[in-house]
Amino acid sequence: MRNTLYLLDTNIASWAIIGNSAAVDRKLAAVSVTDVAISSVTEAELRYGVARHPEAARLRTLVEDFLMTVSILPWDSAVARQYGALRAGLERDGRAMGNLDMMIGAHALALGAVMVTNDGAFSRIAKLKVVDWTKG
Repeated sequence: MRNTLYLLDTNIASWAIIGNSAAVDRKLAAVSVTDVAISSVTEAELRYGVARHPEAARLRTLVEDFLMTVSILPWDSAVARQYGALRAGLERDGRAMGNLDMMIGAHALALGAVMVTNDGAFSRIAKLKVVDWTKG
């Protein structure tokens, strides 16, 4: 039986990087590192955050260290198919959300992963399992 895969949204990854949430730290410590991953979209968002603050050497180091310890999953054709259907459905229902969030949500759906986030927008995605590790 396969373990649960937890896909961290960018906000949770940021909390893990900065280390300002004891609840997130406890959850990360309680699961195997092989059961935690991020989307390559989240990697892009983290790298964008670093690029916006080139003077922040400590932040760059923290992000690079985090990226070396977590699995980064590619956004592939199967995920693209999931994204197309997801976006069309959300727009049809008048429930659209940010494109990057839809890409990350589609990635979790395609993988059958649990989305770890404290962003309520992900609740718009039917069939997506969502947990919030910021809540103790």
